[in-house]
Amino acid sequence: MIIKTSNEIMKMREAGLILWDVHQTAKRVVRDGVTTKEIDIAVEERISELGALPLFKGVPGKVPFPACACISVNEEVVHGIPSGRKISSGDIVSIDIGVKYNGFCADSAETIPVGGAPEAKMALLRATEDALRMAISMLAPGVNWNEISNRMQKRLESAGYSIVRELVGHGIGKEMWESPQIPNYYVRKEHSFIIKQGATLAIEPMVNMGKKEIKFGKDHWTISTKDGKPSAHFEHTVAVTENGPFVLTCGPDGEGWAMPDNAIFEL
Repeated sequence: MIIKTSNEIMKMREAGLILWDVHQTAKRVVRDGVTTKEIDIAVEERISELGALPLFKGVPGKVPFPACACISVNEEVVHGIPSGRKISSGDIVSIDIGVKYNGFCADSAETIPVGGAPEAKMALLRATEDALRMAISMLAPGVNWNEISNRMQKRLESAGYSIVRELVGHGIGKEMWESPQIPNYYVRKEHSFIIKQGATLAIEPMVNMGKKEIKFGKDHWTISTKDGKPSAHFEHTVAVTENGPFVLTCGPDGEGWAMPDNAIFEL
């Protein structure tokens, strides 16, 4: 876990505010009939206009990730590659974006309903967003992460949902991926960690309507539910401070998804 100074946290906040702006651009493009590629083009243009760098484009794998945003529709959990796929009314669209600005990173995701999404999908979105809200609200120095993940798991599973096991959140700072790994479910004692003041964490529950099993697509990136049922994904980058959880990727006035009452948005 790399502890950040107040100055470094404020630099991450600058990146987070840019990312918030980019997400608003993406959200304005999402509508019935638009392609996921069109959303990504708008994201890339806005990142460039704001003087930031996209974190995801070019990430190495069997093939480098080719886009600035991961756009995952319905049964796609994460890492969806933007394409000519058209979004339809009733879909849910998870948009995950990361940026780097002045040497510091920010990462966040939101799942957006399109048109009249059915109530079952809306309930999944509410449950996933509420799990992230609860996790953020519990962040404090000295808390064992397992206390938080256990609460998340019990709440989601008691509602009939399942949590993806192969994908977790992560520390973040000068690099997109720093220690620790941040699971959304209870783990063995040696795989958990004690939260420290100055930690900066990307917390991101990924929740399936059906079973927890996933599968990898032929494009080497897209991860979908094995049973074909919908999945939701919400994420914020958060700093742990003595005054409360500082959500670095919310809007300038503290607006945003999954914002708990004790969250702060300025030091």
